Amino acid sequence: MIMIIDELIHLLEMQEEILQFTHFTNEDAWELGNLMVAEIRKHQLNAVVTIRLNNGYTVFRYAGNGTNLQNDRWTDRKFNTVRTLEQSSLLACMLLKKSEKNLADWFLDEAQYAAAGGGFPIRVEEVGVIGAIIVSGLPHMADHDLAIKCISRYLHIDEVPRIRGDIRL
Repeated sequence: MIMIIDELIHLLEMQEEILQFTHFTNEDAWELGNLMVAEIRKHQLNAVVTIRLNNGYTVFRYAGNGTNLQNDRWTDRKFNTVRTLEQSSLLACMLLKKSEKNLADWFLDEAQYAAAGGGFPIRVEEVGVIGAIIVSGLPHMADHDLAIKCISRYLHIDEVPRIRGDIRL
């Protein structure tokens, strides 16, 4: 199966619509973060997981073996993208690709923002985006998919569309 960019954008928008929280506390961050760490360890992945609130407060952080300061810098840039645009960093990436623009065209500094997968908004129903779940260390599509897999499991939502097959951009 080959996905084209419009299909991918639609799928990413559906993920954000489906994966909303009824509430999100520090305890939720701990439980979700530990679920993500278990998945990382199960598959022996080298990844960083960070869960941050919009005020910048980090409520969960894990840095696996094989990760480094560069992964930390990517989490900062992905967080800034989600916080500013209130959408996943992968959706931002795909919207930029479709429009043949870059972050500077959106008045965003590439040193501070990332158009790459791995940042996903914590959207609380009837409240809005309050933070972000960020993964770094894998190829950017895999960063995004790890977050989606774990968030959907945490929320007990089985019918979340996921990226499958080749992507045609």
